[in-house]
Amino acid sequence: MSCVQVKSTLKYRSVGSYYTATHFPDEILREALSYKHQPEDVFIVTYPKCGTTWMQCILYQIYTNGAPVESIEDFVTRMPFLERVGVEGLADLPRPGSAIKTHMLYDQDRVSKQAKYIYVARNPYDCCVSFYNHYKLFPLYQFEDGTFEQFFEQFMRGEVEFGDYFDNLLSWYPHRDEPNVLFMTYEDLKQDTRFWVQKLADFLGSRYGDNLRQDPDAMERILDATSVANVRELFRRERDHQRQVTTKIPVDEMPRWAALFQEAAGDLLKKPHAGEFVRKGMVGDWKNYFKPEQRERMKRKARERCNGINAMELWKHLGIC
Repeated sequence: MSCVQVKSTLKYRSVGSYYTATHFPDEILREALSYKHQPEDVFIVTYPKCGTTWMQCILYQIYTNGAPVESIEDFVTRMPFLERVGVEGLADLPRPGSAIKTHMLYDQDRVSKQAKYIYVARNPYDCCVSFYNHYKLFPLYQFEDGTFEQFFEQFMRGEVEFGDYFDNLLSWYPHRDEPNVLFMTYEDLKQDTRFWVQKLADFLGSRYGDNLRQDPDAMERILDATSVANVRELFRRERDHQRQVTTKIPVDEMPRWAALFQEAAGDLLKKPHAGEFVRKGMVGDWKNYFKPEQRERMKRKARERCNGINAMELWKHLGIC
C-alpha cells in the first residue's frame, strides 16, 4: 500500500481500481466495485470537479419537470454518490427517476448494456484548478495551507483523490459512441446548456424529451434552477444535510456508510469549510493560476497520454492542445 504526504498525515491507497484517501472506507469502495449495474440504472460518471454537481442538478430537474427542490432528502436519495454510500445507499433508489454519481473507471465486467452512462469531461487545466480549490475547501484534505504549485505537482503525478485524470478520461473515451453512453464536455454544456438539457432528456427516455418540447416553460424552469447561483445554494443545503447525518445523529442510528465515514474522518468532519463547494463554474479560470512552465508541462503530458487517441481534440477550440 503506497502513501502520499499531502502537507499532513493524510494517506492514500488503492482499493481495486480506486485510488482514494482513507476517508473513503475500504468496505464501501469494495461494495461499489462489486455492484452489478441494473438495467434501469443511470450513472453520472466523471473525474472529480468536471461538472458532476451540475449534472446531478440538471438530471434531478429533468426528472421533476423543473419543480423546486423542496426536500433535500429527496434530492440526496435520488442522486446518491456510489463511492460514499455504497450499495446500501442504492437500496431505495427510485427507478426511473434517479442517477448514481460515480468516479469509476470504465470496467467491462461491471458496465451493463442496459444501463445508461452520462460521462462529462472537462479540460485538465480547469479541472486541476477546481480540484485545488476543492482541496482547500474541505478540512478532510488537510490542505488549508497548501499552494497551487504543490497541488499541481500532485495532480500531475496522479496522487490526488480518484487518481490520475487521464486514466479516467481515457478509460471512457473509446466508448463515447456506444448507444447507452452520452459523452459530453463541460465546456459544451456551458456554451449551449439548452441544447444539452434537451439531449439529456432525450437520452433518459422519450417521455422526458417530449415533455420539454411540449412544455417550453419546463425548460426555462430547469435552466433557471441549474444556474450557478441556484446550484450553489442547493449544495449548501446538501452539505448541511450530510453534516447532520454524519455528526449530529447518534452513531447507532446512522446509516452504515455514515458511521464508517465518521470513523474514518474523525474530528475533521467537525471543522468548518473554507468556502463554497460550487465556486465559479467558468471555463478558462486556469489562466489565473497556471504559470507558463506549468501550462507547457500539462500540454506535454496530455499529448503523451493521448497519443494516437486524440482525446484532447475535445478542446481544440480552446487552444490548449
